[in-house]
Order: sequence, then C-alpha cells, then structure tokens
Amino acid sequence: MHISILDLFSIGIGPSSSHTVGPMKAACAFTKQLAEHPRYSDVTTVRCNLYGSLAATGKGHGTGTALIFGFMGEMPDTIDVATMDQRIANLKETQKLTLSAPAGRAGKEIHFSEQEHIDYHRLQPLPLHPNGMHFYASDVEGNIVHEEIYYSLGGGFISTESELKTPAPHQSVTVDCPHPFDCGDDLLEQCQGMHCSISELMLANENALRPEKETRRMLNNIWNTMQQCVQNGISNTGTLPGGLKVKRRAHNLHQKLLQRGEALPADPLSILDWVGLYALAVNEENAGGGRVVTAPTNGAAGIIPAVLHYATRFASSPFKEEDAIHRFLLTAAAIAVLYKKNASISGADVGCQGEVGVACSMAAGALTEYLGGTPAQVECAAEIGMEHNLGLTCDPVGGLVQIPCIERNAMGSVKAIKASRMALNGDGSHFVSLDKVIKTMWDTGKDMQEKYKETSRGGLAVNVVEC
Repeated sequence: MHISILDLFSIGIGPSSSHTVGPMKAACAFTKQLAEHPRYSDVTTVRCNLYGSLAATGKGHGTGTALIFGFMGEMPDTIDVATMDQRIANLKETQKLTLSAPAGRAGKEIHFSEQEHIDYHRLQPLPLHPNGMHFYASDVEGNIVHEEIYYSLGGGFISTESELKTPAPHQSVTVDCPHPFDCGDDLLEQCQGMHCSISELMLANENALRPEKETRRMLNNIWNTMQQCVQNGISNTGTLPGGLKVKRRAHNLHQKLLQRGEALPADPLSILDWVGLYALAVNEENAGGGRVVTAPTNGAAGIIPAVLHYATRFASSPFKEEDAIHRFLLTAAAIAVLYKKNASISGADVGCQGEVGVACSMAAGALTEYLGGTPAQVECAAEIGMEHNLGLTCDPVGGLVQIPCIERNAMGSVKAIKASRMALNGDGSHFVSLDKVIKTMWDTGKDMQEKYKETSRGGLAVNVVEC
C-alpha cells in the first residue's frame, strides 16, 4: 500500500482532522452507500452514535456539525466555509435535512435534529479505535435499512470496521510503487543505493499515481492554501468560538512585528517571533473552523506552514524556489508515512506526541532537505524532532483545539528548526534511529492513560478553571 502525499496533506476545515474532517468524510461515505440501497426511498431517519474520544470532545470539536454536512454530501476540501453557519441555522429552524444522492437523482428530505439524532457515548469506546462512529438509517417504523461502523484514524483518514480488521487499513491506493518503504532504515538504504534524496524517492512513488506535472500542481495548491491560511489568521480578529473566550493574537502580533521590523538585526531572535506568528495564525484559523491543510492533522496544522514560511523568508536553499518548496513537502510526507505505518498520528490514539510531535519531526526533516542536507541528516533531524516530544499528552481545555494546542504549534515549530540545525551541524550519524524513536512513541502512547488522549479528562483540561 502506498500512502500518497495527498492523503497526508489534505485541504479541509477546522478544528480537528480526526473529530471534524474524518466524521464529515464518514457521514458522506455512509450516505453514498445509503443512496445505492434498494430501500433508500423508505429512509426517514439517519442517526450516528459517537464513542470514545469523539464522544468525549466531539462537541468542542464541531463533530455534530461535521456529521450534518457529511449527511448532505459535503466534503471538507470543497465545502463553502462562509455558508456553514447560515445553513446550520436554517437546519435548526426547519429541522429538515436533505440527504445527498447520486447525480441525476433528487436527495431524500428527512426530519433531523442534532440533539435527537446524534448521541455522545462518552465512556463507551468501540473496540478497534478510540474514534468510533456507528451510523444507521431507519424507516418510518424504526426498522434499520442500512448501518455501518466507521473509525476516524487521525489526519482525516477513515476506515469501516471491516477495513480496519484487515492487515492494511490505510486509506490509500494500491499501485505498483517503484520504491516502497516501510521503515526509516529501508528509506535511507534505497536513497543511498539510488544516489537520490528522500524527496526524489517520494516523488518517484507519487509519479506512479499521476503525472509529475499534476503532482507538482497539487503541491503548489497545498502551499498556496497554507499561505492563505496564514494571511487569514493574521487578518481575522475577535474571539474564538466555544466558550473559553480565547482572543485571537496573530493580528496584533503581526502589527507589532511590522513596527519592529527595522530592529531585526539588533535582535536575531525576532525571527522566532515571526515563526510563532505563522503557527498562531494557522491554528487560530483552525480553531475558528477555517480552511486549513491537514499536516498531518488539524491540531498540528500550524507547524509545517510555519517552518516552511521560515524557510522561504529567512533561510537560503541550494535549490530553485519552487523545487525547494516541493522538496520540503515531499520529505515531510515521507516522514509522515513512517509514523502512519508504524505508529499513529491520532491524538486519541497516542496523545499529542502523535500530532504535534509528528509534525515537528516532519518539519525538522523537511527543513533539513530544503537546506541541502543529506538523507542521513534528514533522518537525524526527524528523530530529534520526535525524541523531545515523547510523552506529550493531548489535554485540550474544554474539549476545544485552543488551549494548549495553539501555542503548542508555535513551540513545535521552534523545536523543528532547532532539530534541523543540530542535524546539519553533524554528519547524520546519531545514537537513536528514527525507527527506534517511532517505536518508542508508539509504545509510550499505548502505555499512556486514556485520560491523556484527547478526552479532556486529564492534564490541563482538568487543572485549568474554565471561565
């Protein structure tokens, strides 16, 4: 199975890839199945029971809203964010929802109320993953017409229960991948044998899926979306939704940095303020339900854009600008593949080490290649990036992707830059391999108590008084 860069960098909406993007995709997929059912016309009700982490923090993550739009056939990468609030208001007033249907057929209008048809089973996880969803559709007499269990695996990946029981549950495409790799050692060995960089190997694998020109066009779209997200975050002001009354800071910080611009040579660390700005801007947009790039999750969506903004504005690459950006994204994706195959990128599965930790590792390795580092130095940087995020818990206050998530992305971005610099100052040899640190992260996640894995029942979530 080849996991594509477009699986790992998907354009969607906030605030969570596992709790918003995944459920929207799952509800849409369920409704498409339902539309093909011979008894589709008999359906009068659709329901979804949420379990585990989805139930514990789903309300703060907008899971219910995501499910509703999924039932209507919307997808995270194409939904018009500007119309969402009004459409939800209309639904609350009319309590009517039109299920999606195949092209050329009219959708089925049904009675729907979020309070009545979405249930949160906070303390009842399903057996295969903490993010479980049980969908079912019924007729007027309450007889079940169709049902399906889906799991949201983090990063927007979803699987049905039957798919998750198979050896390879990843949502990817089976192709004759020319250079398959399952571990970091394998990746390095192939790069050495081919005398190529990690990004070049990853691009060769992507070329098995589509023409290279199309891949590069999509990479440009990803980067453009990241840049637009930063600009949106800088432009938007006010308070984030959800009840914590967290004020957006990116706009004011940007104004201060512009005023201090001429003083930059006197304070080299001002560059880190800009890095923090980029990360804050993205994650404030994410927390506000705006358009973001999952990288590899929404909760950690600010790190890759922040470090790539740093690279393009404050660093110098030996490659041409567009190629350097593509190399950055391809390398980051290759590192993410290793975590996806051998551990997890889900906060509900392994804590925030699987989100911010993985994003930090990806960004550290990607920046190293951007700056001309060898594959061995890239692997070293990626290892350092994770090693110092091991054990990081996922403990969002109030179940919202705001505290500590927004600042945590800024800190992860700085760590990634430092990890890259440390690796580039060496020859790539180091004591702990990337494979070993990935295994350690996975083992740590399995040992971590459930209350520290996106349930808001431990850590800062219970020690900070909500005001």
